Amino acid sequence: MEGELFSDDFRTTPYWQDIAPSVSVPKMELPCRIDVLVVGGGYTGLNAALQTAREGLETLVLDTEHPGWGCSMRNGGQVSTSIKLSFSKLVKRYGKDVATALCQEGQASLDYMHHLSDNEGLDLGLREVGRFHGAHKPHLYETLARESEAGHPVWNAQTFMVSRSEMASELGTDRYYGGIVYPHHCSIDVSRYHPSLLKAAQEAGALVKGNCAVLKIERSGNAFRIQTSEGILKAGKVILATNGYSGPLSPWHQRRIVPIGSYVIATEEIPEDTVDRLFPTDRILSDTRKLVYYYRLTPDRKRILFGGRVSLSETDPRSSALKLHRDMSALFPALSAVKISHAWMGFVGYTFDTLAHCGEDKGLYYAMGYCGSGVGMASYLGMRVGQKAAGTDTAPSAFERISNPTRPLYQGNPWFLAPSVLVYRLRDRIGI
Repeated sequence: MEGELFSDDFRTTPYWQDIAPSVSVPKMELPCRIDVLVVGGGYTGLNAALQTAREGLETLVLDTEHPGWGCSMRNGGQVSTSIKLSFSKLVKRYGKDVATALCQEGQASLDYMHHLSDNEGLDLGLREVGRFHGAHKPHLYETLARESEAGHPVWNAQTFMVSRSEMASELGTDRYYGGIVYPHHCSIDVSRYHPSLLKAAQEAGALVKGNCAVLKIERSGNAFRIQTSEGILKAGKVILATNGYSGPLSPWHQRRIVPIGSYVIATEEIPEDTVDRLFPTDRILSDTRKLVYYYRLTPDRKRILFGGRVSLSETDPRSSALKLHRDMSALFPALSAVKISHAWMGFVGYTFDTLAHCGEDKGLYYAMGYCGSGVGMASYLGMRVGQKAAGTDTAPSAFERISNPTRPLYQGNPWFLAPSVLVYRLRDRIGI
C-alpha cells in the first residue's frame, strides 16, 4: 500500500523546480577582484546583490549549487510578519522599545514583499490571501481568541476568529476546534519569485556564478582573500547569505545557526470539486502544534503542498513523504488515496532565541536565522545588509541591537534535535 502512494512520475525534487521558468546564468571565469562578494544565491543574497549592484559596486554572487537550489526554491511560499515570539515575551526579554522595533521590522518585511511586487515589478505571484491558524486543542482556541480580542500593540493585524461550527467556511476538516485568521498574510508562487529576482539582480549588474563553492574567507588588510573551488579572488566586502546551509565557512555563525530539516510533499492533481470542498479559500494554513504543519494549495488550485517536521532525525524525502501523507490524511480523510508526486526537504536556519539576526564585522556582513519564516524576512534583511554594504543605510536594524546567542559545546551539529522533537510531540499531545 505504501508504494502505491507514489505516482508513476514521483520525484524527490521540489515541485516548484518543475514549473519554474529558466533564467540564463552565463558561464564566466572567476574574477581576480570584486567590490562585494555575496555568498549564497537565494532570497537573502540576491536581494543584497540587487542593492550593491545598483550603487555601482562590482558585485559577485557565488553559490555552491545552482542559484536558488536551497530553501529559496524549497519553501511553501507563505509570507507573514515573521516574528514568532509574542509581544509580551519580546518585552520581557528586551524591553518595550526593542520589542516594538523588532515587530516594526517584522511588518516591514511583509511590506517589502508588496514593494517588490508593486514597485519593483518582480513576478512574485504575491496574493494577500490570509492565513488560517487552526487550534488542535479546545483550550488553544480560547488562547487564540484572547489574542485576537486584545489586538497587537504594533501590527494592524485585524484578526478574526472562526468557531468550530463555522469551520466549513475555511477548511473541510473536523480535526480543529476552530482557529484564527490573519487576513494580511500572503502567498507567493515560489516558482516565479526566485527566477524573477535572479533576473533583476543580473540586470542591475550583479555577476552570478553557480556550482562554485566558497571554501575559505580570510582577512587580507582591509579586504578579504576568498578561496573557492575554482580559485582565489579578493573582495572588498563579503555578505554571508547562507542561512541553514552555513556550514563551517564561518565558525562563529555556524555556532549560532541550527540547521533543521523541513519536509514537504506535493500531491498529484486533485478533482476540482474535492479541492473546493476541502479548501474553499486560497489561504495559507498552519496550526497550533509545536511541531508545525504548514500547507496550502498550489497557485493553480490543483495540488496540495503539505510540509512539516515528521522525524526525530534527518531522513530521506521518500520516507518523510509517507509520514506527511499520513498526517495530511488524518486532517483530510478524503485525501487518503491521493498519490504523492513530489517529496523534498530543505534546511531551515533556526536560532537559539527564535529570532533572525543580521550584522557587520569590519566588512563582513550577514543576515540569517529566519526560523522557518524566511520568505519575507530573508528578502527584507538581504535588502538591508545590501544597503549597508553599499553605504546607503546607516541606521541599525533592530536585529543588530539584540545579542546573537549560542550554547556551550554547540559546534553546528544539532545533537539535541531528537530529544527536542520528542518533547514537542509530548507537548502537542497535551496542548502546551
